[in-house]
Amino acid sequence: MCSTAQLTLAQFTGHVKRCNLFYKWALSVCLSLILLTGSVSVAINSLTAYPEQALKLDKPTQVTIAAGMSVTKLVQQLEQQGLLTDSWKIKYLVKLKPELAQIRTGLYELFPSDTLGSFLQRVLEGKVVTFSVTLVEGKSIKEWQSSLDEQPRLSLSEAPFLTVLKAHGDDSGLPEGKFYPETYYYHADESVVDVLNRSYVMMQSALNAAWEGRSDDVQVKSAYELLILASIIEKETGQASERPLISAVFNNRLKLGMRLQTDPTVIYGMGERFKGNITRKDLQEATAFNTYKIKGLPPTPIAAPSQAALEAAANPAAVDYLYFVSRNDGSHVFSKTLKAHNAAVNQYQRRKKK
Repeated sequence: MCSTAQLTLAQFTGHVKRCNLFYKWALSVCLSLILLTGSVSVAINSLTAYPEQALKLDKPTQVTIAAGMSVTKLVQQLEQQGLLTDSWKIKYLVKLKPELAQIRTGLYELFPSDTLGSFLQRVLEGKVVTFSVTLVEGKSIKEWQSSLDEQPRLSLSEAPFLTVLKAHGDDSGLPEGKFYPETYYYHADESVVDVLNRSYVMMQSALNAAWEGRSDDVQVKSAYELLILASIIEKETGQASERPLISAVFNNRLKLGMRLQTDPTVIYGMGERFKGNITRKDLQEATAFNTYKIKGLPPTPIAAPSQAALEAAANPAAVDYLYFVSRNDGSHVFSKTLKAHNAAVNQYQRRKKK
C-alpha cells in the first residue's frame, strides 16, 4: 500500500515514482492481456469460419478418400487442386472440433455450390457417390453380362453368375432366370458379385413366395419349373394384363399333354444363329428348347422373369384357352379351339404381310 504518513519529501517523491511504475506495469499487463485475448478470439473466429470457404469449382468433380487418409491430408489435396486456400487451418480446426477427424473412405462428389463445410459434412456422413445398373426383365444372362461389362466403377470378375450360384450351394452351372431383374445401386469399385448376390437373393425370395402361393391347378411340379414357365410368359407378353391369360394357355396345354409350341424358346435355343426370323426349318430342328418338338418345358428358363410373370405362372386365369396369336400391337387373340385359332392367325398374319 502507498502511504505518505511521516515521510520526508525525498522519501515521498521516491515512493510516488515506485507507485507510478507499478501502475504502468499493471496497465501494460492489462493491455497485453486484452490484446492477447482479442488476438486469440480473432484466430478462433478465423478457424471456425474456415469451413464457410466456398470451393472453387466450375463443374462437379470427384475425389477419392482412401483408407488411412486424414482430414488434414484431404484438405491439403483440395488446395493442391486449386479448390481452396489456407489448408493449414484445418490442422488447428480439428483440435477445436475433433469430430472432423472422423471422415469415411469412398468416392465423393464436389459441386460448384459447395463450401468446404458442406463437403466435409457429406464425408462425415459417408454419403459416397452411388452408381446404378438395371438388370432388365425378359433379358438373358448373356444380355445382362454385356450391360454389366459397360458399367462404370464396377469391379468385374470371371464368371460372376456362377460364382454367386456356388456361394449359395448351387453347383448346377445354370444361372439363367435365377437372378431378379431390378435396378441395383452400388458404390465405386464394389464387386459385381456383390450386386449379383443381392439379385440372386431377391429372386429366390420372390420365387419361393410365388411357389407357396400357387393355385391348386398349376401343372408344374417344382419351384424351378415355375421359374421356367414364368420366363416363357415374360417373353410372350406384350401387354401386362395378358400375363394370366398367357399363363392359362400354357398351363392348360401342360394339363392336356400338348406341346407348348412357343417361339421364344426356339429363339433361345438357336442362340447366335437367330437373325430376326424363325424359318420352318428352325421349327423342325430337334433342340432341347424347341417346344414344337419336345413335350413339356425346356430344361432351363430362357430369360429373367418379372415379379408379375412369377405371379401369373403361379396363378393362371381360370379360362379354357389353348391358343393365342399376336394382333401385332402387343396384344393377342386367345382361342379355345384350333379352328378359331387358325381363323385368327389367317386374319392377323395376312394383315401383317400386307
